Amino acid sequence: MPLYREGSLQPVDATGPAPLPLEEWLKAPMQAVSLANTDQPDALSMRLSRLKLVVLHFPKFTDGRAYSQARLLRGRMGYRGELRATGAVLRDQLPFLLRCGFDSFESDQPGFGVALARARSLFSVVYQGAEDNRATVALLRLRQHRQPAELAAD
Repeated sequence: MPLYREGSLQPVDATGPAPLPLEEWLKAPMQAVSLANTDQPDALSMRLSRLKLVVLHFPKFTDGRAYSQARLLRGRMGYRGELRATGAVLRDQLPFLLRCGFDSFESDQPGFGVALARARSLFSVVYQGAEDNRATVALLRLRQHRQPAELAAD
């Protein structure tokens, strides 16, 4: 399946270590692991800083457990390596995948690279916080209301 990285319109070559399924990785930890959507990310915690790649699987587009795994890895566990989405990854999901911290994607859907290039700017505001640290609409409104009051105080 073609691999895309954020910023690439065309598929890129997969380089680096091949990911091992979690059970194999636990026996012989390498630099890359592949989690099923039923695996717990906590199993990686002791060796997370050594990982270069974590692959999360979407078995079907209606199963969002890999979104939760990504948020846990990026937000709570502080993982900063490559986070790849594979399986039933659709271009319609890209803005949300990016917000959760994914930065590479395996998809054979036509037009995926073009959709990826536009995904970050598709929505001008967001309503909830995520791993991309964009300011929510509530925070933007709060800042907007504070500015006139702060200017008047000067």
